[in-house]
Amino acid sequence: MNRVVVTGVGAVTPLGNTFRESWEAAREGKTGIGPTTRIDTSCIPWKVAGELKGFNPSPFLGPKEIKRTDPFIHYAVAAAVMAAGDAGLVKGFPAEDNYGWRPYSEYLNAGGIIIGSSRGGITTIERALLKNSALTARPEGAPLFLRPSPYLMPATTIGMAATYSAQVLGIKGHCLGISNACSSGLNAIGEAFRLLRSGYTGPVLAGGSEAPICRLCVEGYGVSGALSRTEDFSASRPFARTRDGFVIAEGSCVLVMERLDQALRRGALIYGEITGYANTADAFHQTRPDTEGEVRAMRQAVADAGIRRDEIDYVNAHGTSTLLGDRAEAEALARVFGELMPRTPVSALKSMTGHMLAASGALETAFTLMTLREGIIPPTLNVSTRDSSCNIPLVKEPTRKKVRLALTNSFGFGGVNTVVAMKKFV
Repeated sequence: MNRVVVTGVGAVTPLGNTFRESWEAAREGKTGIGPTTRIDTSCIPWKVAGELKGFNPSPFLGPKEIKRTDPFIHYAVAAAVMAAGDAGLVKGFPAEDNYGWRPYSEYLNAGGIIIGSSRGGITTIERALLKNSALTARPEGAPLFLRPSPYLMPATTIGMAATYSAQVLGIKGHCLGISNACSSGLNAIGEAFRLLRSGYTGPVLAGGSEAPICRLCVEGYGVSGALSRTEDFSASRPFARTRDGFVIAEGSCVLVMERLDQALRRGALIYGEITGYANTADAFHQTRPDTEGEVRAMRQAVADAGIRRDEIDYVNAHGTSTLLGDRAEAEALARVFGELMPRTPVSALKSMTGHMLAASGALETAFTLMTLREGIIPPTLNVSTRDSSCNIPLVKEPTRKKVRLALTNSFGFGGVNTVVAMKKFV
C-alpha cells in the first residue's frame, strides 16, 4: 500500500482568511467567536457565532460566479485554490483577481477532489424563500409560486463545492461531494486517503465547507437544544462544567493529499502523513451520541494505522461543547486509552473557532498536522472548571510538546463517527 502525505493547505476560518493566519491565531489561543452579524438576533436567544471577517471571494471567482453560487462554494473554492497554491500546483497565486493565476500542472489536471458539507447551500435556499412575499402575503386561494433563480438548484447542491472547485482548478479526475453531517469534512480526508493508498496517482484535494449562519440554521439547531445561549466569546467551552451548547460557525479548509512517492518526486513540502482512517455508525439514535460507536471508530483508526494506543502523543477532540456530546466523547477516550489517559493530552479547538460543521474536521486535521510539525499543542479555551464526568487531560494553554503520532475525531448527527490517525513526517 502507498503512503499518503499532505503537501498543501488552504483555509478561510473565523480565525483568519488564510491557513497560516488561522494557525497562528490558534496556537496563541485567540478566539474567532463574536456577536452574530449575519442575521438579526434581537428576538432569538442565540447571539454569537464564528463568522469570517473581511473575506473577499473576488480573487478566486468572477462577479457573475459570485452572484450565482452560495457562500459555501465561495469558501470551498478559495480554500482549494489556496491549498493548490501552497502545494505548488498553480502559478501566479496570489493575484489581484482570478485571471492572474492559472493551473499549470497536468498532474493537478488529472487529480481528484472530495469536499464534504453538512448544510450545503442553505443560506441561498433561505434567501430564495424570503425573497418572495408570496410566502407570507398572497390572495386567498392563489397558488404559491416562488419564481426562483435558474441558478438556485446548482448553487445549493452539496456536491457543487467539489465540482465548482474542480472547474476553477481544471481538475478532471475523481470528484465527489460528501454529506455525512458534521463528519463530512473528515470523511472527505479519509476517503481521499483510501483512494491514494490504494494506488490513485493523485493528487487529491480534500476537505469541508460550510456557510450555515442564516436564520433557518441558527433557529433549527437552537430549538433542538444544541446551541449555546451565552452571549459572549466564551460561549464555546468544551468539557467545561458550565457548557450549554455549541457555537455555529462558517468557513472552509482543504488539504492537498498525495502519494509519498509523487510528493518526493516533485520536491513538495510535506506537512505530515495520514496513516489511518475509520468511519463507524452508532445505529442508535438520530441526535444522541453513543460512546460505543466512538470507541470502535478510534480503535479501528489506530488499528488501520498499525500503531499502538501507547504510541499516541495527542488527541484533537471533536469537543463541540454540548452536554451529551462532550460526555460521550470523554467516556470514549477514557475507554480507549485506559490507564494511559492521564498522560495523553487532549485539546478541543472549537473553543476558538466555534463549530464549522463539516469544515471543522478538515481544519482540525490541518491544525493537528501543524502540531506534529511544530511541536505546539493549541489550547482549549474557556474551561475554568472541567465537568467532573469528563475526566480527560485538557490542554488549557499553548503547550510545547514533541508529538509524533496523533488522532483527530469528528462525530455527527445520525451517529456517524470518523477518526483519522496521522504521523509526523521525518
